[in-house]
Amino acid sequence: MPQLVSLVVHDPGRVNEVVRAWLAAGVTGMTLLDSSGLGRHAREHDLRDDLPLFPSLRKVLEGEERHSRLLFSVVSDDFDVDRLIEATERVLGSLDRPDSGILFVLPVRRAVGLQPYRAGGGAAAPRGPEGRHP
Repeated sequence: MPQLVSLVVHDPGRVNEVVRAWLAAGVTGMTLLDSSGLGRHAREHDLRDDLPLFPSLRKVLEGEERHSRLLFSVVSDDFDVDRLIEATERVLGSLDRPDSGILFVLPVRRAVGLQPYRAGGGAAAPRGPEGRHP
């Protein structure tokens, strides 16, 4: 069964290194999104129950929005996820450290339209059920 590997990178400056490490570990495609977690938002914006309905313009302009990046990829069932985690931690350090990142893997019951990457462009041969080549 294919798997969804997702990684939240708290330091956007490290994303290019992580992408290179994932490609070297065999990931053939991934999607990157801006993200922001509740913990970081709460620390930086002092969440309170008595917030005014309209914050002051000065407060809005002072705020520097800090985003994380979410990388995710659907990999085949025979993909070595442990190797990918090791490659990720070589770049980011231990993910058990605060504010380093969060990686999780979920089973994918069905994936349609996945194509393996081919250097030089173009898609490889179509895949059959569950992402395998026919």
